[in-house]
Amino acid sequence: MKKYYLVISYIFLLVISTSLAFLPIDRFEITDAFSLKFKSADPSGSFNKMEGTIDFNEQSLETSKFNFSIAISSIKTGNGMRDKKAQTEEWFDAKKYPNIKFVSKTVEKEDDLYKITGELSIKGTTKVYVVKAKKSGSGNTISFAGSINVNRMDFKIGKKSDVVPDIMKVSFNLPAEKK
Repeated sequence: MKKYYLVISYIFLLVISTSLAFLPIDRFEITDAFSLKFKSADPSGSFNKMEGTIDFNEQSLETSKFNFSIAISSIKTGNGMRDKKAQTEEWFDAKKYPNIKFVSKTVEKEDDLYKITGELSIKGTTKVYVVKAKKSGSGNTISFAGSINVNRMDFKIGKKSDVVPDIMKVSFNLPAEKK
C-alpha cells in the first residue's frame, strides 16, 4: 500500500512540475517609442534604431528572454562628424559589426527590479552583463527601464583617452506590445 501512495505521489509531482514548465510565455515586441541614451562627460547621445523581443511570464521567469539588436548607424551625438567617426573601424566598425546585440540568459526578480543576465556583443566581443530593470505596465503593454555602465575599452571601442571616458552610462526605456 505504501508503494502505491509513493507511485501516486511521484506521478502527481511529475504532472505538476511538467505543467509549470509549459506556462504560456507572452511575446512582446519593442515599440518605436523606446529610448536608448548614453552619457559621459563627453560624448553623450542616443541610438535611434532598435529591434527586439521580450518573451515574458512573471510566473515563469526561467523561461523569460530578452533579445535586442541596436543599429550602430543610428547613433546621434549632436555632431554629424562625430556620428560618422563613431562608425569607423577605430570606434564601432559599423561596416563589419553593424549591430550591438544583447541576449539574456537568465531573468530573476530582485525586490522591485528584474535582474537580467545576458551576453552583450559589441564590435565582435561578447561579455556577460547584469542589467537591473524596473517593469511597468501589464496586459498587452509593458515597459522595462534602467541603466547600466558599459566600459568601452572591454569592447575595443576607440583608444584610451583623456578626452573620452572609458565608462559610458547607458539608460534605457523599452516599451513593448504583445504580439
